[in-house]
Amino acid sequence: MKFLKQVTDYTKGAVQAAQYIGQGLAVTFDHMQRRPVTVQYPYEKLIPSERYRGRIHFEFDKCIACEVCVRVCPINLPVVDWEFNKETKKKQLKHYSIDFGVCIFCANCIEYCPTNCLSATEEYELSAYDRHELNYDNVAMGRIPYKVTNDPMVQPLREFAYLPKGVDNPHEVPHTAPRAGKRPEEILEEMEKAKG
Repeated sequence: MKFLKQVTDYTKGAVQAAQYIGQGLAVTFDHMQRRPVTVQYPYEKLIPSERYRGRIHFEFDKCIACEVCVRVCPINLPVVDWEFNKETKKKQLKHYSIDFGVCIFCANCIEYCPTNCLSATEEYELSAYDRHELNYDNVAMGRIPYKVTNDPMVQPLREFAYLPKGVDNPHEVPHTAPRAGKRPEEILEEMEKAKG
């Protein structure tokens, strides 16, 4: 009886192992039919998603030096240098800087800024030879980066999640082709049509 139970357990284990091997081979054979998706950086670059949080853009004229960005930052990163103007009885911004070598790109400063002087850009190429070069002042942060789609030296490619349905190679699709799924404004239009 004990021997029969051991044989039964061994057979169940062997069948289960064969199932797992079959599942693994199915995944392997499925990927063997696909072409590799390789981006030839820097000649080809992926288009960042719509809500990508890259380097922060700063507009000096809009800032009121309220320092909300410093208070909501988890690491108190932005440096706001201001002086009090006795004539206007308001703070006057002198200097603003963020060290992107330390920034965690949480975008709390952007979300809580009362004057919308901070915004996220699509720039993700922040590499530098010296870490001190990543300390951006208000002039460097005021520069608007090139969009990947507007750069004539680069072929823009869509990320896999943004390809049209049934397409798995971004090289075959121009960046102006409609993306997979519906855009938020299309969903709103459908909701308004459904209401009346």
